[in-house]
Amino acid sequence: MQAWEDISAPPLQKPGMPASLRKSLALQILIFTTHKIMAKSRTLYICQSCGNQSPKWLGKCPVCGEWNTYVEEVINREEERSKERGFSPKSDVVPIALQNISETQTVRLVTHDTELDRVLGGGIVPGSLVLIGGEPGIGKSTLMLQLAANLSGKTILYVSGEESDRQIKMRADRMGVTNNDCYVLTETNTQSIFKHAHELEPDLIIVDSVQTLHSIYIESTPGSISQIRECTGEMQRFAKESHIPIFLIGHITKDGSIAGPKTLEHIVDTVLQFEGDRNYTYRILRTIKNRFGSTSEIGIYEMQGTGLRPVLNPSEILLTHRDEQPSGITIAAMIEGMRPFLIETQALVTPAFYGTPQRSATGFDVKRMGMLLAVLEKRSGFRFGTKDVFLNIAGGMYVDDPAIDLAVIAALISSYEDKVVPAKIAFAAEVGLSGEIRAVNRIEQRIAEADKLGFDQIFISKYSHKGIDTSKFKIEVISISKIEQLVAHLF
Repeated sequence: MQAWEDISAPPLQKPGMPASLRKSLALQILIFTTHKIMAKSRTLYICQSCGNQSPKWLGKCPVCGEWNTYVEEVINREEERSKERGFSPKSDVVPIALQNISETQTVRLVTHDTELDRVLGGGIVPGSLVLIGGEPGIGKSTLMLQLAANLSGKTILYVSGEESDRQIKMRADRMGVTNNDCYVLTETNTQSIFKHAHELEPDLIIVDSVQTLHSIYIESTPGSISQIRECTGEMQRFAKESHIPIFLIGHITKDGSIAGPKTLEHIVDTVLQFEGDRNYTYRILRTIKNRFGSTSEIGIYEMQGTGLRPVLNPSEILLTHRDEQPSGITIAAMIEGMRPFLIETQALVTPAFYGTPQRSATGFDVKRMGMLLAVLEKRSGFRFGTKDVFLNIAGGMYVDDPAIDLAVIAALISSYEDKVVPAKIAFAAEVGLSGEIRAVNRIEQRIAEADKLGFDQIFISKYSHKGIDTSKFKIEVISISKIEQLVAHLF
C-alpha cells in the first residue's frame, strides 16, 4: 500500500500545484480505480427458502413469507462470462426434425427393488437426474447404499460429502452389502467428481448430498443458493452427455420442502420424497415429480436393523390384529397411486369438560374432519358441538383420498354411540355436504382388495355400483346413498 503522495507524484507533479490539490486528485483516482475493480462483482441477498434475490437484506421474504432467510452472496459476472462452463468439450449439436428422431425404446435399469422401481416408473432411465429428499435420519443414505447393493454386476460410484469412507463401510457391513463393483469417493468438488467418473465409467452415480457440493465457478460457500443451482446444473449436463443416471440426496427445510432454490426441482427429472414418522418403522417413498412415469405412486418400506425391507402388501401392516374389537375403529379401502390397500381409521368422541371442544386429527385433514362433523350434526342429528373429537390414521400415514370419508363417518358414529363396527366390514365412498354418499374412482379395485383380505362386507355408493359385476367377488357389496342408511345398517 503506497501513500497518496507517492501515488500522485509522477502524473501530478506540475509547477505551482498546491499539495492539497494533489491529494484531492489522488483520492479521486483511488476511488475511481476501486469502483472499476468492484464493478466486476456485485453483492446480492438471496432467500434460502425460495431463491428470491434482493439488492439489500430483508427480514421477511416478500415472496415466500419466511423470516431471516436472506444470505449475502458475491456474484462475479466477469469470471462467469470468461470461464468456460462444463466438463467436456462442446459437441457439434444440430437441430433435428421431430419426425427424423428415432423411436428406439429406452432400456431402463431395473434395480430389483420392487418399491423403488414402482415409484420410478419401471426402473432407472439412462441419463436421468433423480433427487431424493427427506428428514435427517429417515433412511435416505441407507436406501441409496441398498440400491448400490442390489445392482450386482453394475459399476456404482458412491460420492459422499458428509461421511467418511470408513463410516460408509461400517453401514455396508451392517446391511450386508457385498457388491464388489461399488466404489466410494469422498469428494465435494464437482470437477474432481467428473474426472473420476470419466475414468471409472460407472453405470450409476450416487451423490450424498447435493448441499455439500461446490463448483470452482462460484465463489460462495457450499450449501448456498448459487452453489446448489450451479452444481445441480453441472450434474444435469454431465448426466445428459454421458447417459449415466445420477441420484442426488437433498436436505429439507423445517417446512418439509427441499432445501435450496425452487429451480432445483425444475432442473432434475424426478423428485422423490422419503417420509415417515420416527415413532413407526414404516417409511413411504412418494413421487413428487417424474418425467418418465406417474407422479402418484408410493413405495412402502419397513426399517429394520439390516436396512429397509420393501413391503409388498401394505394392507397387512396397516391393519391391527386384535382379540377384541373396540368402538370407533373402521377400515377404509383407499388407493394411493396405482395400488389399493386397506387402512385403519380410529376415532374417539368424549364429552368436553374443559370449555371449548377439542378437534385433533393425525394423518387426516382437520378441516375436512370438521366438515364431516358439521354434516353429521346438520343432516343426521348427532350433537358433536359439546364433544371432544380425536381422529387418527393408523400406521403413521397421511391420507387425502376422498374415499376414506365414509370410514371416518362410521368411526365417529361408532365412538359417539359406543357401539362396535364389525372388524370384517370395509368402507369406500365420499361424503358430500348434503349428506349424500358419493361415488369414487376405481371402486372395483377397492372391492377386490377387501375381498382378497377376507372381508365380509364393503359399503360403497349406489352410484358406483353401476357397471360392476359383483358376482365374481365373495364379499358382500352394500350400496347406500345417505348417511341414514349407513346408520340403519350398522347401528
